[in-house]
Amino acid sequence: MADTMVLIRNRLDRFGVLLSGLCALHCIAGLLLVAGLGLGGEFLLDPAIHEVGLVLAILVGTVTLGVGVLRHGDPRPMQLGGVGLGLMMGALFFGHSSVEAVLTIFGVALLGWAHLSNLRLGD
Repeated sequence: MADTMVLIRNRLDRFGVLLSGLCALHCIAGLLLVAGLGLGGEFLLDPAIHEVGLVLAILVGTVTLGVGVLRHGDPRPMQLGGVGLGLMMGALFFGHSSVEAVLTIFGVALLGWAHLSNLRLGD
């Protein structure tokens, strides 16, 4: 049973890293395509993408980083992930701007780093 839980947490941490990377890619692509070429604004700037992504990040981060603290006892990945999620949430107050993109990219980078740290500590 414990091995199954570790496997599930590891997969969710890896999914969290993937989700963080996709979010950063979305931000960069959005800036380049919409601002630079005027393409894809109706899709890339849709607020629903940010809201769904944030909900997924909160769910995956809370579960995996919380279980990680219970398993390995080190709160640092959860703290780092919490700061990353805070930056991502704060970014929503800036609309579609360079401030929003920077906050989101830093937030997902910290959250991705937290998931990687959680994986390393869980081994």
